[in-house]
Amino acid sequence: MGRAISVSDCRALRAEIACVAFDRFRHKATASLTVPTQEDTLAQMDADLVDVRRDFHRHPELGFQETWTKAKVAEMLRAAGLEVHEGTGVVGVLRAGTGNRAIGLRADMDALPIHETSAHDYPSQTRGAMHACGHDGHMTMLLGAAQALAADPHFDGTVVFLFQPNEEHGLGARAMIDEGVLDRFPMEEVYAIHNLPGAPVGQVSTRPGLICSSESLFEIRIAGQGGHASMPQAGRDAITIGAEIVLALQTIVARKLAPGAGAVVSVTEFLTDGQRNVLPGTATLKGDVRARAPQDRDAIEGLMRQLTGGIAAAHGVSATVDFNTEFVETINAPGPTDAVIRAAHRAGLDTVPNREPMSFSEDFAHFCAAVPGCFMLLGNGEAGPNGQPLHSSDYDFNDALLPIGMALWTQIVRDRLPLPGADRP
Repeated sequence: MGRAISVSDCRALRAEIACVAFDRFRHKATASLTVPTQEDTLAQMDADLVDVRRDFHRHPELGFQETWTKAKVAEMLRAAGLEVHEGTGVVGVLRAGTGNRAIGLRADMDALPIHETSAHDYPSQTRGAMHACGHDGHMTMLLGAAQALAADPHFDGTVVFLFQPNEEHGLGARAMIDEGVLDRFPMEEVYAIHNLPGAPVGQVSTRPGLICSSESLFEIRIAGQGGHASMPQAGRDAITIGAEIVLALQTIVARKLAPGAGAVVSVTEFLTDGQRNVLPGTATLKGDVRARAPQDRDAIEGLMRQLTGGIAAAHGVSATVDFNTEFVETINAPGPTDAVIRAAHRAGLDTVPNREPMSFSEDFAHFCAAVPGCFMLLGNGEAGPNGQPLHSSDYDFNDALLPIGMALWTQIVRDRLPLPGADRP
């Protein structure tokens, strides 16, 4: 049994536990950490991060429905001693010293409308909803960092912890910004971590400039003339016209954009009013466009309208195109990106400083468009559920990342908000 310790000793120990857990992972040490066992001391310590993460996993909530999630996040931030503000999302504010600089750290909270097929013992308890993108882990790493920094605040300035709803539909960041979060809590830099299945556990990768593609959704509606399947000449078959448009859209990337542009045009739905022996008079094509540059995105939209209009005119039908960009390109600023790379090195993590851009999209882009920022990826593992693709029904966040993410967050804070007299990296 350990000696009796004070509340202040307990708080210092919480920070030490996070650092030791990280060191144990990094060095693959076998020694275990002995924690004092007095009931009154343990009652004051934060819940085990693995239990917190798995609790989030059991209770997924979809975008803008994160009621239970927000309440749990707010409760944990308050328990750690942070100033808490609840609105569209949850904001925790932690101040130390007299410095007037502030940085923001962001985690996403929403789940996906996916039925989980995992074999572990903490599956989703909400049918048809699942944390299939690791947002349960993102929240837990940031909450752990908030607890560690509150317990051992070796920094000078203000940290704004941003817990954002509805990332999956690209609406949550914009909603928080429209609500005034950046006006109410001004910050000089903003950062976000996302786990990456298929990459080695704990590997940090990022890049200056473009890091994530934009996403635009399109819908093409064709109004032809239905008819009898035995007499196609009497009508204007919307299926044939739609199929021609589908094939033509594939020439945009293959023949209209520069090689290596990294754009993707995908038709994902083809809906008609046809029946067994009825040629359809209407058809709707829906799909998804990814682009790595705004000019490519604009070019794709223009070419899509041009090709659709030309094919429709050739067949004597009308067609309309709706093109809506929900996620803009995520652009990392040079200064914050360099800061992440240095912090990862200082934390002893394997680091890839100029990775290839990702084809997926992130609505953290809206924060980066308003404040210099850096979006970074943290390897989730290469095998088993941790290596399954994001948005897979059997994917799972790797609990081994929790102390690593905590350590990386705290390193970034202490590097960017150094104590007086310390050199800022």
